[in-house]
Amino acid sequence: MTDTATPTDADHDDMFAALCREVGFCLHAKGQTKVKAALASGLDAAVRAVFDAEGVDFASSTGDLRRAVRDCLKANLPIPQP
Repeated sequence: MTDTATPTDADHDDMFAALCREVGFCLHAKGQTKVKAALASGLDAAVRAVFDAEGVDFASSTGDLRRAVRDCLKANLPIPQP
């Protein structure tokens, strides 16, 4: 029996597509893996992982950009299936 409550890699495709389309952060596969791993630590950790993967300094980025990334991730998180 498989655990369907855990999102698969394919479930995150829409989230990364939205991040690319809406914010302009088009992450490569290695960066996507880091963001998915960071999601286990929370949304803020995932936001930092996006900036790290994109090579953008989180500390010197604008609050608007950080908020845009966070809002995009939050709005497009895969919903676990029961």
